[in-house]
Amino acid sequence: MISVYLWYMRQSKYFLKTSKTFSEEDNKIISSKLLKQAGYIQESVAGRYYFLPIGQRVQQKVMAIVKDEMDKAGAQEMVAPILHPLELWKETNRTSTTGFELLKVKDRRDAEFALGGTAEEMFVDLVRKYQLSYKDLPFQLYQFSPKFRDELRARGGLLRVREFIMKDGYSFDIDEEAFKLTYEEMKKVYSRIFERMGLKTAIVESDNGYIGGEYCHEFVVESEIGETRYFATQDGSYAAHEDVAKFKRNPANAGVEVLPFQIIEQPQWVQTMDDNAKHYKKDKNNFLKNIVYKNRVTGEIIIAVITGDLEVNQAKLEQAIKAVGQLEAATDEDLAKIGTKRGYVHCWGHQGVRYIGDIVLEQARNLIGGQKEDTTDSINVNYGRDFVCEMLADIALAKAGDLSESGKVLLERRGIEVGNIFQLGYHYTTLMKGAVYRDADGSEKPFYMGCYGIGIGRTMATLVEKFHDAKGIIWPAAVAPFKVHLVALNLDKPEVKTAADKLYNELLEHGVEVLYDDRDTSAGAKFADADLVGIPYRIVISAKTVEKQAVEMKPRSSDETKMVEMDKLAEELDNRK
Repeated sequence: MISVYLWYMRQSKYFLKTSKTFSEEDNKIISSKLLKQAGYIQESVAGRYYFLPIGQRVQQKVMAIVKDEMDKAGAQEMVAPILHPLELWKETNRTSTTGFELLKVKDRRDAEFALGGTAEEMFVDLVRKYQLSYKDLPFQLYQFSPKFRDELRARGGLLRVREFIMKDGYSFDIDEEAFKLTYEEMKKVYSRIFERMGLKTAIVESDNGYIGGEYCHEFVVESEIGETRYFATQDGSYAAHEDVAKFKRNPANAGVEVLPFQIIEQPQWVQTMDDNAKHYKKDKNNFLKNIVYKNRVTGEIIIAVITGDLEVNQAKLEQAIKAVGQLEAATDEDLAKIGTKRGYVHCWGHQGVRYIGDIVLEQARNLIGGQKEDTTDSINVNYGRDFVCEMLADIALAKAGDLSESGKVLLERRGIEVGNIFQLGYHYTTLMKGAVYRDADGSEKPFYMGCYGIGIGRTMATLVEKFHDAKGIIWPAAVAPFKVHLVALNLDKPEVKTAADKLYNELLEHGVEVLYDDRDTSAGAKFADADLVGIPYRIVISAKTVEKQAVEMKPRSSDETKMVEMDKLAEELDNRK
């Protein structure tokens, strides 16, 4: 076995090709730049990457940590087909709700399949093939599997891709009470997984999107380049994605006497919310505001009614009307069809539209607006008396400085989502016929489900975002491709080559993972590559050190260099975990 290692872990033979070049796009995302330059990944086409040998080693280290913690929690690894029979997705109506992210193919028999973007249907279909009882529950299955999502715009190297490996897991419980124990346990498991890699994560309440269910949480690593925008209190007692963040409203005139509704003259130049505030000399929370959307699936027009100090949160609105991923901004043509135009949309009266109001309307009093014409508008408008909506819901976007429901200031943060956990409940097992177990009383009941995902490549990129310097990557030991980068200089001298080969062999026999730089190139090039690649310990052996029967040892994470006797190197490395 050692002779094989001697071959493929020598850098002269190892398929590791570093580069000094990078694109301007890569330069914006340091992980994309460094992973490509250091020879970990190479782009195939946009959003699809080769994981080169050293990159695959890191990916496998990440997966090994995930597997270890999942197995300790009692989850069981398996693998499902990547091609999902499309009729399964039709059962849950996700052929339309996933939109552009779903890739479809046909085989030679004209059977239709979806390339797996997530695998809820497959795991439910598997489980319903067996006659399970309450005695079989709970259990949790997981896999490491390629996923395909036809993202509109791949970006950021491994941070937003069209093809990737995910650890996705699915739990099956008797009921919600039992599931909550599973869910809380998985929160702890995920926290341990990322802690072992050196990543500090915030557990952030999130939107469940097209996955289904009622609630979910993302595990987010704080980073300025992250796509996840969330709000958190300083003490960490509350953290929520912008799509779901709850906050206290500032309703105008709350609790005051309701005044008589009036239509008054208003200058035609008053068109925008800024114009209103200037003309009436009032804060923006005193005004009604309408934002118009179109459901691109049904063609419905939805008018969201809020106050002027707020912005509509489209994700919240979609959840409120059960149209996830289906809304888009209405066009001028859409407005014309309901008899209006921009700046003249009414809070009531347009025919054939759905009015959805924010909960602020319950407490706000004597508002201005809602029935604008060229030279008039309404004042003292009150919800319930003067107009009503189909429903009131939390449809407003939180902003930094708002107060949480507990009265604490919300701070805006950005981060990278590395994992997520979802409560699915009965969402899939009621849509998919026969997804039931037999209870103790003999009755059939649907499984209560959860799902749990970790993006392996995204986690790898996040590690680089957090652990690097101007010279390159600094891998945490737990996920590093090798523990030691053995850099041999003066290999033209037989005594140095003999000593370097002997040391390399001894380290391997001791169980140390070593990348041996035996290339015929300059010391400067070798040191630059070692810094770029980012292996935790650089061991330099040269004519100078051989004379002393020693090596120079330098951690990648510091400038500390020390001489270590060759016969004590393995012991020294054992002491440095």
